[in-house]
Amino acid sequence: MTKDYKEITRDISAYTSELRKLSPDAMQGFYALAKGASADGALDKKTKELIALAIGITQRCDGCIGFHAKALKELGATRQEIAEVMAMSVYMGGGPALMYAADALRAYDQFSAV
Repeated sequence: MTKDYKEITRDISAYTSELRKLSPDAMQGFYALAKGASADGALDKKTKELIALAIGITQRCDGCIGFHAKALKELGATRQEIAEVMAMSVYMGGGPALMYAADALRAYDQFSAV
């Protein structure tokens, strides 16, 4: 089964929009945390997104992989940078991380396609 990360992120976005209506305080808090954590600081936004992708891989989170692969493409990350993140993720996460590392590369490639 091939995963379509563009579809996965669209579907999740639709439901998180609904969650914002149903639980606005909690969702506002989450988005404030995400904005603060990912802002440029000692680490730039791209580095933080690379870290987030690695965590998404090791946690086996399809949505995380999709959203962070998309963000990394928009931030100018290269396929080689994604590959190095995958290597570190597999090193830290073992065999299950390898399966999701392959998915992360697929997600990056899907967002790279015109």
